[in-house]
Order: sequence, then C-alpha cells, then structure tokens
Amino acid sequence: MVSRVSRKITDIHCTLDCHHLMDVAHPCWWKDSNGKNPDPFTIISADDVKNGVWVPTIPSLRSKMVEYTKELESGGRYPLCVWPPHCVIGSQGGTLVKEVQQVFYNWEKEQGGSVNFVSKGSNPFTEHYGALRAEVPDPSDFSTQTNTKLVEVLEEADLVAIAGEAGSHCLANTVRDIANEFQDQDTIKKLVLLTDATSAVPTFEQLQNDFIQEMTARGMQLSRTVDFLS
Repeated sequence: MVSRVSRKITDIHCTLDCHHLMDVAHPCWWKDSNGKNPDPFTIISADDVKNGVWVPTIPSLRSKMVEYTKELESGGRYPLCVWPPHCVIGSQGGTLVKEVQQVFYNWEKEQGGSVNFVSKGSNPFTEHYGALRAEVPDPSDFSTQTNTKLVEVLEEADLVAIAGEAGSHCLANTVRDIANEFQDQDTIKKLVLLTDATSAVPTFEQLQNDFIQEMTARGMQLSRTVDFLS
C-alpha cells in the first residue's frame, strides 16, 4: 500500500496481486521428465529449461520459456522462482483481508475519495513483483508495462508512506522501480518505509535487508506506523 500524505492521508494507492492458477511462477506450469511438478521455492534456470530438467506442462511453450528465463536472468534481479499458488483470481487470497477492506471503506466515506487499486500479475507468462511493471514486460499487454500515471502522482506528493508485503520481493521492487522513474532523484527523500508494516518472505530476510540498505542510502526514510501518523 502506498499513501500520499500531508499531515493526513489524502490519497491511497493499493496494489493487489492477481494471478491465474496456471502461472509461470506456480508449480502446475512446470514438470520434470517424470511428469512431477516442482516443489515451491524451486529455482528454474534458463539452462534447466533448455536442457529439459524442467519443461512447461504445455509443450508448445518450451521455446517461449527458454527465451523468457534468459531475459529474466539478464535483468539481474531474480531467477525464476516457483512459488506456492497464491493470490489466485477469484479466491480469498486474491482479495483484501476484511480488516484492511473496512479501513479503506471508512476512509472513502470520511474523505469522499476513492482508493486507487493497482492490479498486477494477471499475465501468466511473466512474473510481476513490483507494482510498476512486470519483470519482463509483454509489448502486447499494457498491464505489464510501466505505470507512468502512478509515478507522476507519487512524484507530486508531499510524502509517500509505504507498507505491504513482501519487503524482500514485491514491495522492494515496487519502491526500486518508482525511485528509478522519478525525474528528480531528490524525490526519493519523500518515500517513507513503515518498518512495522512489512516483512520478508521467510528465508529471504537478507533480500529485505539489502533493499533497506540500498534505498536508505538513496534517501528513503524509515519510520514506524504510530510515529508516522502521530
């Protein structure tokens, strides 16, 4: 969640992961030579796909997946990681938890505004960690390309409070991509990470630590929720 604030919250931007069950980063997309799907957190390299260690369950996609994993690795952020099925469209995991939903409803009624929901991840052929763009944008799918309107709104904000999951992956790359798109890099100083309102995927804590170290060096501020809102 990203909020524009000036003493009080004046805009809320909420990113929602929305995946199909058949997704490049879900187990059912892949199989080994015995037809077995990979366990969650399996890393699949371009060489694995090229050499048949892991192949897509839809055979016609093999060459496309070889090129995809090569391009993903050349981006230098993450190799292809198989995640447990999550945030599946139409499931409970693809919606807001009721407590957060109620807070948003209350805010909308009190402020007369509307939460800006930013959906990501519905293209099954590419991973989409950050809210701004997919890891490998699809030229034919606008939803995977850079969300310039969101950048423009945040660049004009007084302060931008940042919270959500996960500090090792989705939130981290949302912040990195936003910061990289700012025309004036001093604008990064407007970003405030609420450290008690995010966490890393278990076993990936070092990625979150690296993200915080990198972005604070670039000017991002740190705060706790209660201190920020007081």
